[in-house]
Amino acid sequence: MRIGFWGVRGSIPCPGPGTAKYGGNTPCIELRFGDTDRLIVIDAGSGIRELGNFILTHDLPRGPLRIELFLSHTHWDHIMGFPFFGPIYVPDTHLKVYGPISYETDTLEKIVGGQLTYRYFPVRQAELQAKIDYIPLKEGRSDLGDGMILMAKYLNHPLLCLGYRFEHEGKVFCTAYDTEPFRNLFSTDPESPDYDEAMAREGEIVAKEQNEALERFFAGADLLVHDCQYTQDEYESAKVGWGHSSFDYACAAASRAGVKALVLFHHEPTRTDNEMDGLAETYCRPGKYGNTRIVIAREGMQIEL
Repeated sequence: MRIGFWGVRGSIPCPGPGTAKYGGNTPCIELRFGDTDRLIVIDAGSGIRELGNFILTHDLPRGPLRIELFLSHTHWDHIMGFPFFGPIYVPDTHLKVYGPISYETDTLEKIVGGQLTYRYFPVRQAELQAKIDYIPLKEGRSDLGDGMILMAKYLNHPLLCLGYRFEHEGKVFCTAYDTEPFRNLFSTDPESPDYDEAMAREGEIVAKEQNEALERFFAGADLLVHDCQYTQDEYESAKVGWGHSSFDYACAAASRAGVKALVLFHHEPTRTDNEMDGLAETYCRPGKYGNTRIVIAREGMQIEL
């Protein structure tokens, strides 16, 4: 498996001289595997535009495009690049778009393809040249063919969100973003009028079980891409409940789960390259988290398993 990073930033694109080293595009990951160089794309943030341009020059000359796009969820920073993805304008392209089933009445097609309306964009979805299939996903196991097994796992985010575990020829690649640690949602203060001892105890048990389940999901992965939008101080002071993790939590969880290599991902949009360099010095030192090798995601980075 070969993994490429085309967008690593969270929330909103932030191009400029202060983010040139790590990149300002929102999430998009390229996964290729097998003798046919089969292509899977994870998320359609603004980084998918440049990936699309690469596909048109690298893949299109070899024949009609066959692409599978897996969305972690449909928050805008993860789908905003879709209208600018060049392959959807090419005849004979076949694109399969997978994403989590939402509790809302809107379909995946309406949420993602609905960006292509004259209200927002000069091209309508009905005018696209590609054949696009929208396929809703739930938590569970799927056989994608060519020896690729997919496991999908619900994460902890304000909107239904999936992490993905791709297994191929003995190698494992996982994603776990956008997510934050599960926590007890019940009052634990005996002085609070909302306090219920049984509910507080049950809440602690459930949060612990869910956090352990997620670590089992990416246990032993050769490569894990994990949310790390905040520092621990930022998270605890004002970001609890926003659906994102801290550097400290992501690194510790990966180490506990025996992950071989961790890529820290979904960077805070206000974080400058200099600040990212400082965080790299703190968290990426060899041996700091046991045998887990830790790197910070950068646009253009390529990893082969």
